[in-house]
Amino acid sequence: MSKLLVVEDDDMIQEILVERLLLRDFEVVTADNGEDALSVAQQEQPDLILMDMSLPFLDGLEATRRLRAMDETHHIPIIALTAHAMKEDREKSLAAGCDEFETKPINFSQLMAKINALLDNH
Repeated sequence: MSKLLVVEDDDMIQEILVERLLLRDFEVVTADNGEDALSVAQQEQPDLILMDMSLPFLDGLEATRRLRAMDETHHIPIIALTAHAMKEDREKSLAAGCDEFETKPINFSQLMAKINALLDNH
């Protein structure tokens, strides 16, 4: 069973994502902000991270950069989740170290395809 870390500060979006992922037999851990994401990722060693880009305290871009810089977490695939759908937002997310990019509102079947593809490659 693959473990996913959902980093999302909007309670409703986090709850929907967690419920839908649990229905697909993933183990799910969560973080509400970028700072918590760093410690949860180090402790839990998830197989993949879903990272909201607009987070309090430490945004998703900086959290991703820090995860990539740490020995314990540099290898974990990260999918950026954002309401900002401009080409430069995608480029910024990928430059920060995200492996994939998904816009909100989330197309769940499209997100699942990206999750499965990244898990299959790692």
